[in-house]
Formats: sequence, C-alpha cells, structure tokens
Amino acid sequence: MTTSPTSSSTDVDVVLPCLNEAGALPWVLGRIPPGWRALVVDNGSTDGSADIARALGATVVREARRGFGAACHAGLTAASADIVCFCDCDASLDPGLLVPFVREVVEGRADLVLGRRRPQGRGAWPAHARAGNLALARMLRRRTGLRLHDLGPLRAARREQLLALSLDDRRSGYPLQMVVRAADAGWRVTEHDVAYLPRTGRSKVTGTWRGTWQAVRDMSRVLNEPPRARVEGG
Repeated sequence: MTTSPTSSSTDVDVVLPCLNEAGALPWVLGRIPPGWRALVVDNGSTDGSADIARALGATVVREARRGFGAACHAGLTAASADIVCFCDCDASLDPGLLVPFVREVVEGRADLVLGRRRPQGRGAWPAHARAGNLALARMLRRRTGLRLHDLGPLRAARREQLLALSLDDRRSGYPLQMVVRAADAGWRVTEHDVAYLPRTGRSKVTGTWRGTWQAVRDMSRVLNEPPRARVEGG
C-alpha cells in the first residue's frame, strides 16, 4: 500500500532558511501542509524569528555560518523525512504548493521538482532579479541541456539522493548547484508554475543590484564546475 505524502510528520520535511523573517513566519508556517514538519533554519536572526518559529510549532535549526546555501544545507542534514522540500521563508511562496511536487516524487515521476515563479502583483519580482534569473536559466540550458525557465527556491526531492549529490556551495549558488549536479547524475527534473507574491521585507539577495550581481557570480562559478560522476536519482 502506498502511503499518502501528507499522512505523518515523518513523510516530508520542509526546510525554511530564515534570516530576520519575524513578520513572514506566521503566514508561512500557517500554510505548511498538515502532517509535514517545518524546519526553520535560523541563520543569525536578530528579530526573534527563532522564538516565533518555535512558538508556532516549527523545529528550529541554528546555522551560525551566514549564507543561503549554508542555511539550506543545515536544514537538509537536520531533516529525517524521506522527502525534503525547500521554500523561502519571506511569504513570497506558499509552501502548500509543494503538495503536488511531493506527490510527483513519491509516485516516481520525477527526482527533483522545481517551481517556476509567476509574479503576482507589482514588485513581486524586480526587473533586475528577473533578468539575472533568465540569464542563468539560459546558461544552465547550455551546461546541462535542461530546458528550465527558473531557478526558484520551491522544490522537492528525496533526502538520501540530495545528500549523495555532495553539495558544497554555501552561498547563493546552492540552488543552482543542486540542479546542475542532479542533471549530471541523470535525474528527471520537472518544473511547474507557482504564484510568486511580493515578499515581506527586503530580499537579502535580489533586493539590490549588488546582491543580484553577487548571486550571479556565485552561480556562474557553479556552472563552470566540471561534470561529476553519476549519482542515480530516486
């Protein structure tokens, strides 16, 4: 008998990298599907985010090393569920949208499922951030052959297979490195549209041209990695 992906807390862990997201946490955690476990990775917040997350029932993981990749990977290593999802913690993405992603992985139709962000409302996705993302998607296509349109943070895959990719970027290149190494390993990677809302607060990465440029540099370095030995998907 196949177990439903929402039946118990051991089925799915949702990694939520967090740096000063006190205003967004209630909305985000309120949309975690029933039975799933929220892993809020506190990356040095000074606004009480960790206490708020804990009070709302989330499991809090502390990661002292600053960096989006550092927070994501700390969540991945702390996870215990078979399926691990990732979602930003700024209320720009609804974690409830991950339910069909998980189903696709559980049913064996994909090894890695990504969300293609579709902005809803003015200011949801600044022009400079969208342009940088488009450029990276084109470079990714040349590097891997994957015809993806977005490198967004909403995603789902099996924990053991993710760990086997040996991801080592600890900055903005982490999400891209996951896709590149998954492609090198022959994984089935799929992409689905998701609503992208104006975030709560200012982005630490795409909120400025400087942050966007740094992210592009990190990701360009990942794209220049030589292909690795194949690691099979789920």
